[in-house]
Amino acid sequence: MENLKKWFENKVNLVVLLLAILNVVVHILIYDNLEFHRDELLYFALGRHPEFGYLTVPPMIGWLAAIIQNIFGYSLFAVKLFPAFLGGVMVLLSSSLSKALGGKNYAQILTAVALIVMPVSLRAFHLFQPVAVDMFFWTLLLYLLVRYLNEEKDRLLVIIGSLAGLAMLNKYLIALLVGCILLSILFSSHRKIYTKRPFYISIGIGLLVFLPNMLWQIAKGFPVIGHMNALEENQLVNVDRISFLTDQLFMPFASAFLLILGLIFLIRSKKYRVLGITTLLVLSILLLLRGKSYYTIGLFPILLASGSLVVEKYVKRLVPRIIIPAVMILLTLPILPFGMPIYGQQGLINYYAGLENDYGLLLGRTFEDGSVHSLPQDYADQLGWEELAQITAKAYEQIPDKEKAAIYCENYGQAGAIAIIGKKYNLPEPLSFHESFVYWVPEKFNPDIEYFIYINDELGKNVEALFTNVKVVGSISNEHAREYGTTVYLCSNPKSSFNDFWKNVLQNLTEEQMF
Repeated sequence: MENLKKWFENKVNLVVLLLAILNVVVHILIYDNLEFHRDELLYFALGRHPEFGYLTVPPMIGWLAAIIQNIFGYSLFAVKLFPAFLGGVMVLLSSSLSKALGGKNYAQILTAVALIVMPVSLRAFHLFQPVAVDMFFWTLLLYLLVRYLNEEKDRLLVIIGSLAGLAMLNKYLIALLVGCILLSILFSSHRKIYTKRPFYISIGIGLLVFLPNMLWQIAKGFPVIGHMNALEENQLVNVDRISFLTDQLFMPFASAFLLILGLIFLIRSKKYRVLGITTLLVLSILLLLRGKSYYTIGLFPILLASGSLVVEKYVKRLVPRIIIPAVMILLTLPILPFGMPIYGQQGLINYYAGLENDYGLLLGRTFEDGSVHSLPQDYADQLGWEELAQITAKAYEQIPDKEKAAIYCENYGQAGAIAIIGKKYNLPEPLSFHESFVYWVPEKFNPDIEYFIYINDELGKNVEALFTNVKVVGSISNEHAREYGTTVYLCSNPKSSFNDFWKNVLQNLTEEQMF
């Protein structure tokens, strides 16, 4: 209690706390400018089926979703609250990281401001995804490592090992950071750590924490491998290495100069050089393997904190110290829509159209497949879901015997919309062979299905052949939505047993359908 009192008596801590609260409030204020994100619908749907693993992600995001649902329900506000809160935590943690590196008052505040204004962190704390949680774990792990380099207390090794195992339950990418840290330490003056018993205890604890997911992967035949293969074939193949490097400067934007200064500081520091080498290794490996640009954002807080130390050391006068964060904020304001949807749909469309018409810029509007659209993919993925749920509800209302009805969705976004938004329309759990929904499909229906709501961009030939009556109920009409044109079909009066048809479908299910 005494330590808490002292913390609040420190004026710098209060300033950082106010900045953290500001970061939370800003995200909450714009939470409903768009709809649910496709991925948010998936992750909230995972929360309805808590497991030790899922097809494409570790289990933590599903566990978090389950907790949120039980407390706040299934609303858009419930989805957006957690990442917004995490954004506040990250401000406090990054400032503490600056202090651990030796930063005084100014460095701590500058670090907090720099984290808030980065477009990539504005986006991360707007969406309920493993990305923001991963950023938190990377930062906390590096903070504890800095503490260990400062204090060399063996108990910190045990905490770091436990944290690494926990972080692996959120996103496997953390393994890259851990591997690079271990390799960097091996070739540094800190390699004596390999002779310490607590180091191996920490590894054992980390593996033990991660073990449930590993056992789940073994039991399911390592679906993570299939996911990585699909990622490589469908997305990473489109990653341009030059764009990867330029994105490292665009994602932090006004804070980019601190990242550069921070990397130079870490490389030149005898005590913290292992962190600089780790950073270079992570960047090099991701560049070589064509990793997505945002995979690096877990490194940004420590680089911001380190860069702020450099500014604090060489900028002594009050006026320039005020001007630096002020300029960072002013530079960020015009590009805020790149980080978060501060406008509604039409405002965002006008903003990006203006960039093209006035400056010839198509920035941010290229989808993962390389095509260019009116809105960035993350924003297009936050449109159309409410309309889809409403159309599906309209189709469901027309079914006289709902015990003999089923809803099928071709992809996880559609299925997530029916599972989550559809709750207020009393829609049943959807069927889908995409993503983790494939684990929840029944092998047989009792009673047999006579009414089938089919959701896809076009009617499947096998479905059309099975049912005598097929009616188009409606389709997503928002041309700016990524799901534009997705149609809801109401199928009835099957020509033969739906269970026989379903059995054949399950037997011919391919890995491609899951991803």
